[in-house]
Amino acid sequence: MKMLDTFKLIGISLLCAVGLSACDKPGPAESAGKKIDQVVENTDKKIEQAVDQASKTMSNAADKAGEKLGEQGAIAGVAMDDAEITAKVKAAIFAEPGLKTLQISVDTSNGAVVLSGSADSSSSSNRAKALAGAVTGVNRVDNRLVLKSP
Repeated sequence: MKMLDTFKLIGISLLCAVGLSACDKPGPAESAGKKIDQVVENTDKKIEQAVDQASKTMSNAADKAGEKLGEQGAIAGVAMDDAEITAKVKAAIFAEPGLKTLQISVDTSNGAVVLSGSADSSSSSNRAKALAGAVTGVNRVDNRLVLKSP
């Protein structure tokens, strides 16, 4: 039995030695783990780059949208100012006793007022032009009023 015990002991020792030597070599599970770690690391970098790129794109789009809104706001402001000027010029002409019965049209573009229609005299035509020019925001008056023949 001693011999059998000796063989068992030698067999167990050999198995331990083979097992320990196998631990020094990376196995398939360890290689797979390393590959997974590398893929995760690369994926993290790519996600970070994509987020940075998307952030830059969104920021640029927001800047462009802001610029467009600013431009449209300025255009709307000019249109609103022109409409306000037109209304004020019409009110001034209508408030003037000698002019309120006349057919005078008022059109405003970028602060330039155009008076068209008819006037019964040159003094009425000049008065309409003076009233239009006195309105805040008017930078030019084009008097196209035609004198009525008596």
